[in-house]
Amino acid sequence: MTFKEKLSAIREQMKTDGVDAYVIPSADPHMSEYLPNHYKCISFATGFRGSVSTVVITQDFAGLWADFRYFEQAEEQLKDSGYQLVKLKAQHTPEYITWLRENLADSAVIGFDEKLVSITLSELFHKQLTVKKIKYKHKDYLQPIWKDRPALPTEPAFLISEEFTGQSTKEKLNLIRAVMKQYHVQHHLISSLDDIAWIFNLRGKDVNYNPVVLSFALIAENQATLYIQSDKLTEEDKTSLSQSGVNLLNYEFIAKDLQFIPAESSILIDPRRNCLALYKLIPSSVVIVKETNPSTHLKALKNSTEIEHTRIAMRKDGIAITRFLKWVKENAGKIKMTEISAAAQLRSFRAAEVGFIGESFNTISAYKAHGALPHYAANSKSDSEIKAEGLFLVDSGGQYFYGTTDITRVIPLGNPTEEEKTDYTLVLKAMIEGCKTRFPKGTCGYQIDAITRRPLWDHGINFGHGTGHGVGYLLNVHEGPQVINAGPTPIALELGMITSIEPGIYRPGKHGIRIENLVLTVEDQTNEFNEFYAFEALTLAPIDTSIVKVDLLAASHINWLNTYHRLVFEKLSPFLNSEEKTFLKEMTKEL
Repeated sequence: MTFKEKLSAIREQMKTDGVDAYVIPSADPHMSEYLPNHYKCISFATGFRGSVSTVVITQDFAGLWADFRYFEQAEEQLKDSGYQLVKLKAQHTPEYITWLRENLADSAVIGFDEKLVSITLSELFHKQLTVKKIKYKHKDYLQPIWKDRPALPTEPAFLISEEFTGQSTKEKLNLIRAVMKQYHVQHHLISSLDDIAWIFNLRGKDVNYNPVVLSFALIAENQATLYIQSDKLTEEDKTSLSQSGVNLLNYEFIAKDLQFIPAESSILIDPRRNCLALYKLIPSSVVIVKETNPSTHLKALKNSTEIEHTRIAMRKDGIAITRFLKWVKENAGKIKMTEISAAAQLRSFRAAEVGFIGESFNTISAYKAHGALPHYAANSKSDSEIKAEGLFLVDSGGQYFYGTTDITRVIPLGNPTEEEKTDYTLVLKAMIEGCKTRFPKGTCGYQIDAITRRPLWDHGINFGHGTGHGVGYLLNVHEGPQVINAGPTPIALELGMITSIEPGIYRPGKHGIRIENLVLTVEDQTNEFNEFYAFEALTLAPIDTSIVKVDLLAASHINWLNTYHRLVFEKLSPFLNSEEKTFLKEMTKEL
C-alpha cells in the first residue's frame, strides 16, 4: 500500500466507528523514545523516520507535528504521502491538542491506541478538551492494514554482574522499597525499559541502540515480579534472579495481574512512563499514587563502580575517535568517502575495542549543508561524498560493557570561510563555557543552559535543541531525570550525574556545527555560601583547533582547552602506535 492508500484505509475505519480525529503518538506500551520495529507506527503510516513526532488524522486533514530538528527531514519524507508537516513552536510540547480544540466540533470523538498513550498525555487531553465535551475511543487502525507488521523481538537477554554495576538487584529493590514506604504504597508498577534494566541488572537487544528488554515489573513489599518472555533468559540467569527474590512471569501476564491487586491497597505509578491501557486495568478500589519512578533518580546517580567503568569506556571510545579523525583527515579527497562509508569506518574502529557491544544511536554523519540538520540520517539518496573542503559533523556513540558514550566533533577539511571559522569558534566557546561552569548545589539544568548559550546570544545566535541530556550506564543514551535545556525543569544537577553539553549553530544550506562532551557532576568546594559543584570532562577525544579564531576566546577558555587536551593526550597516547601518537600530539597542541 502507498502512504495515501494507508491514510484512506484509516479514514474508512474512522468513518465506520464515528471517530472524528485519530491520533498516533511516537510510543510503545513502555513509553520508549526508541521503538521496537513492531511499534514504529508513524514510519509505517507516513514514511517519516524521525524519532519524535505525533500524527493527527481527520477526514479532511492529516498532519505530522515535529520540532526544529526534523523540519527538513519531514518535508522530504512526507512528500506525496497525504500528510503535511506542522512545525512545533516549542520542543516536546503537545501543540496538536490545541489544534484539536480549535478544529473539532463539540462532542467530537477522538480515537487512539491506549497502549501508546501515557497517563499524563491522557490527562492532558481531558484537561485541555473538557470545554469541547470530547469523547474518546480505544482504537488501533494500523493493525488491520499492517500486513507484514514485524513481530515483537525475541532476542536473548542477559544479566550483568555486580562487578560492573556496583549494586546487586536485591540492594536496588531495597532502595526502591524504602521510597515506596515513604509514599505509603504496597505495590509499584514499572513499564519503562531502562528502569527495569537498571533494577534487575538486565540487558538485551530488543530495541536498536538501547540495550533493553521488553518487560514489565511489579514490585511489592515482600516480592518482585519481572514480566518477560521466559525463553529470553538462560536457566542460570533465572536462578540468579530467583535468589534475588524475583519471580518470573510471561510478558503478557502483567495485564491479568494488575486486575487482581488487592482492594484497599495502594500502588505507585509514574504517569509519564506508563500507558493508559494498563492504568485502566487497576481496580477502582486501589489507591493510585502518581510519582516519578524512584529508579529514575537512583540510576541517574552513578556509583563509584559505574563511574570508573565509564572512564574505561571513554578511553576506548577516545581511541576509536582519534583513529577515525586521523583516517578522515588523511583520506578525504583521496579515496571515495561518503557519509555512510565514513560512519561504517567509525563503527569498525569502535568494534575493534574489547567490550564494544554496539552503537548507542544512529550515527549522524553530516557533510556540509547536511550538518545544518541536527538529526540528519544519511540514506542512499542523500549520501554525500566527503571531499577535502568544508565541514564534516559526526555525532556518534558506543555501547560498551563498561558504559555508554555520546560525542560530537566537527572536522574542518579545507578552505574554511570566515563565517565557518567564526561559528566554529563560538560553538567551541559555548561548549567550554558550559563545561567549566562551577555552580552551587541545587542548580538546575535550565541555569546551565543559559550560561552555555551566552557566547552565542552575545552574537545574536541561538539553537533550537537542548544543550544537554543525561546519559545512562550501558543503557539509554538519553536518560532523565536531569536535562539541560530552556524549560524550567526543577531537577537539580547532582553528584554522580553524567550529562552531555552540546551547543550548536545551524545555517540551512551552508553548514552545521555542534561540539559535544559528556561531563560528570563532581564536588568543587564548600564555603560559607554553599556547597559548589563542577563538571569533570569524561569524553576523551581531541577537538580540532585548526580553524579557531583565538581572538574570540578569553584566556579562561584557552586555559580550559589546553588543560583538556593535555588530559586527552595523557590518557590516550599509551594505547596508540607511533603514527597515531604523532597525530594526536598535533591535534592536542596548545593554542
